[in-house]
Amino acid sequence: MMNGKQYLESLRKMRTEAYVFGERIDSVADHPFTWEHANAVAMTYELAHDPQYSDLMIATSHLTGRKINRFTHIHQSADDLVKKIKMLRMIGRKTASCFQRCVGFDAMNAVYTTTFEMDQKLGTGYFERAKDFVKSVQENDLMIGGAMTDVKGDRSLKPSQQSDPDMFLHIVEKRDDGIVVRGAKAHQTGSANSHMMLVMPTLNMSADDANYSVSFAVPSDEKGVIHILGRQTNDSRKYEGGIDRGNLGYGIVGGEALVVFDDVFVPNERVFMAGEFEFSGMLVERFASYHRQNYGGCKAGVSDVIIGATYGLAQAHGVQDASHVKDKLTEMIHLAETLYCGSVACSSEGKATKSGAFLVDPLLANVTKHNVTRFIYEIGRLSQDISGGIVATLPSQKDFQDEKIGKYVEKYCKGKEGVSAEERARLVRLVENITGGTALIESMHGAGSPQAQRVMIFRQGNLPAKAEFAKVLAGIKEDEMLKRIRG
Repeated sequence: MMNGKQYLESLRKMRTEAYVFGERIDSVADHPFTWEHANAVAMTYELAHDPQYSDLMIATSHLTGRKINRFTHIHQSADDLVKKIKMLRMIGRKTASCFQRCVGFDAMNAVYTTTFEMDQKLGTGYFERAKDFVKSVQENDLMIGGAMTDVKGDRSLKPSQQSDPDMFLHIVEKRDDGIVVRGAKAHQTGSANSHMMLVMPTLNMSADDANYSVSFAVPSDEKGVIHILGRQTNDSRKYEGGIDRGNLGYGIVGGEALVVFDDVFVPNERVFMAGEFEFSGMLVERFASYHRQNYGGCKAGVSDVIIGATYGLAQAHGVQDASHVKDKLTEMIHLAETLYCGSVACSSEGKATKSGAFLVDPLLANVTKHNVTRFIYEIGRLSQDISGGIVATLPSQKDFQDEKIGKYVEKYCKGKEGVSAEERARLVRLVENITGGTALIESMHGAGSPQAQRVMIFRQGNLPAKAEFAKVLAGIKEDEMLKRIRG
């Protein structure tokens, strides 16, 4: 298993084509815009070497019997699923950012379980390829970027109906030794600082969209793969350094990018679906369930940091004992723990798929993520309420350091006696960073927008069974159990 330094060094050896503000990045491990995102991933490597966290960070491969980083594991039990959530919360507390390995982790498990059932029904040979891919990922401890979301174009039209066929990634050529693909994947977390990308279809496809039913793995620095990083809230501060960065060392969210696939060749051994549209829906839903499982773990961990920073500011302002502040902090804790409960529940209720690998309870996973789209906003709102207007008006670090005005900033920005202006400013910037726009938007749209969860909740809600419960108790149908009890 790699450690954090080895991971960063592995990135420096890659020739990933990534751009920000119209300029190409020389090294994603060192560029001001991306080094914090790389640091957050490096934490997932470094923690695996800390005995304190070995039970969460390390698993045993069912394929090789070797100890591996849990982020490369195929879940073999409900306990594996629960440990994943505990791991995510723990890392969330240490980074208060997105550590980016979850997407590829979930994609790998979804591809593994789906290809097994695809082979069983269609007689394809994808499962052996998937197993070989997983072994390679485990043995080399690779960071995998998962890629599902297409840019979609006209969302009222199917992929094959688009005026521009590239609005959904698709196969443009099939060769004896592989396929050529074209298109783009949007909002790709950690793509620029991943070793490989695992691509999946974005929808349940029909026969007309067979060429869009494609799944494969490709190196992130493969020829024709271009990463264009998106802007983030206050991102120009990344070039300034110091207190104004907010979350020092780990940044905001996960360096999401628009990833272009400009006629990229993929060899057969890394192709896991190439036209089998019947299984595109299964792959999409399984990935979504695994990924929505995560959010009560990582977001609870991030919420722990928000709550801590908010409490620190309440203390700095001398209001920590005010009844309304206590009540708001209590509500923040309640919301964070409710999110965590959902993730633990859907994991504990996980069941084995036909491949033997375990899948979370899809209904509870979708409920968990749907709660995140609401609760994180409320946690952020309460944090900003308690922290005060200075979150929006704090002068810059340069003002603190200015020869003429610095003394005024220091004097008038301090907290209660014993709390320096710098200490207060650091907590303010952390609250601003974590509860600001980009982080909240990721909570809303990461792993699918709210309506996607509502669709799945309705589908998984089993309304006919619930109607049967009601009919029995209403006397519309005979209660066989009561009949036995009463003789």
